[in-house]
Amino acid sequence: MNKHLSLPLYKTPSSLLSDEKFFTQIDNNRIHSKNANGHSVRNVFIETYGCQMNVSDSELMAGILTQAGHKTVADIEDADVILLNTCAIRENAETKVINRLEHLNHRKRREDNLIIGVCGCMAQHLRDKLLKAAPYVDLVMGPDAYRNLPMALNAVASGDPFLGLQLDKSEDYADIAPIRKEGIRAWLTIQRGCDKMCTFCIVPFVRGRERSLPLHLLTDDVKRLVDEGFKEIVLLGQTVNSYHDGDYDFGELLWRVAEIDGVERVRFTSPHPADATDSMIDAMENCPQACKQLHLPMQSGSTPMLERMRRTYTAEEYRELVAKLRERIPEIALSTDVIVGFCGESEEDFMATYNLMEEIRFDSAFMFKYSDREGTLANKSLEDDVPETEKARRLNEIISLQEQISAEINQAIIGKTVSVLVEGDSRRDKDQFHGKTDTFKTTVFPKENAQIGDIVDVKVHTTTAHTLIGNIIGDNC
Repeated sequence: MNKHLSLPLYKTPSSLLSDEKFFTQIDNNRIHSKNANGHSVRNVFIETYGCQMNVSDSELMAGILTQAGHKTVADIEDADVILLNTCAIRENAETKVINRLEHLNHRKRREDNLIIGVCGCMAQHLRDKLLKAAPYVDLVMGPDAYRNLPMALNAVASGDPFLGLQLDKSEDYADIAPIRKEGIRAWLTIQRGCDKMCTFCIVPFVRGRERSLPLHLLTDDVKRLVDEGFKEIVLLGQTVNSYHDGDYDFGELLWRVAEIDGVERVRFTSPHPADATDSMIDAMENCPQACKQLHLPMQSGSTPMLERMRRTYTAEEYRELVAKLRERIPEIALSTDVIVGFCGESEEDFMATYNLMEEIRFDSAFMFKYSDREGTLANKSLEDDVPETEKARRLNEIISLQEQISAEINQAIIGKTVSVLVEGDSRRDKDQFHGKTDTFKTTVFPKENAQIGDIVDVKVHTTTAHTLIGNIIGDNC
């Protein structure tokens, strides 16, 4: 998954309140609507930190709030409720949120009625520390409590702070319609929670046990997404390929989603290597809509480190899985996650990781130095004994290696034609579009006659380590 996104997500939906009777009142220079029950209708701004799962949860929160008559707004200045949907995977994400809360508190001192809430994994993980560091926060809510958001806003408006941190192994939000931002790619959560218990990870403790949504509900969701204009569906789960609803496994789900009329592409993230079944690989190989790209977290190339991390596979098993994927799907692009400096990692362990990265040659990688997370199994039972300077050196070495590999892989594409789903304007040049290839490579090209949502053929003439640059060819539009 992409790490540490921080972005406002939502545009104001139209006709949100058509089924309610309202009157308005002027309240502290803000206009509030009220429904028939007398509860104020709030303008809510949701700011998201973390991975795609957090983005998906923010869309879920927006759906719950909209269903209750509130408005999600695109501009924070229009909001009288600001919710930070947070990540607890790494310490710097929590530091960023605390700094953001301090900034928002300056505004809260000027606006008595401003409500500030912290939701998501950080709220679940650090509730006591959070309330001590930011006592002005009005509500703190974990990932299984979003259904209580409307009640929480009413409670806070009455002067009562709200804490909702109970994990619920039965909560899957299957009946909630998320409010998604406009675009061509939609995130669809198929599974919540995690049972893997990796020693470095806090997720099982903040998101609870693994549970999968029924396949028939997911296919209904996909049909609605297609009707809304989405072309690419990204299936989400903490260990997404361990999906099983009691009748259907992950490979069967891939086929069923791909067969829905209007679905152009299907991706998923993040799988676990131990659950990369033949069913999954068969679907990726033979289903035309299944993208030939896989984010396959490795974490370490050292089997002793993998055992200490409780990753449930060896380095050799990982190597064999990659070989099998490339034999079955020769064009597959692979990305990964890597942690250096984990508890007890020797130079020999690090070099095993470096050498395996050099051997496998990932298209890209998310690379991190280990940071001790309070509440994890590693924090409770292992010593964080690799010096920070050594962690930094090792991280810089694998980043340098991966940058070189990524650049070389992309250079080999020069002169070839790639299929690109057009996503929108290039950030640097409004006369150009950007989009993703089937293998998830960002591609930039002149607009010509293409439209957002088209799939076009682009001949690549230049590359960087992160981007393909080319021109549309043929009659694409």
